[in-house]
Amino acid sequence: MDEPVMAGKKPIVLELEPGTYWWCRCGRSKNQPWCDGSHEGTGLAPVEVEIEEKRHYAMCTCKRTGTPPFCDGTHTRL
Repeated sequence: MDEPVMAGKKPIVLELEPGTYWWCRCGRSKNQPWCDGSHEGTGLAPVEVEIEEKRHYAMCTCKRTGTPPFCDGTHTRL
C-alpha cells in the first residue's frame, strides 16, 4: 500500500448538506477533499462520510489526521 500524498497543509472548510460523501484518503484527487478515482492502484480507498447535519466542517487535506476525514490539527506539526 502506498503512503498518502499531502494534498495541503491546512483544512478545507465547507458547509455540507446532509448526505453521503467520499473523502480522498490518498491525496491524489484533483477534487480535494473529495475522491475522483485517482487512488486506483494505491491501495488507499476513499472514506465514506455520512453527514447528518448541515453545518461547516473542516476537512483534512494533509491526510495524516487521527480523525479522518476531519481535521484534528495534525498539519500544524508536519
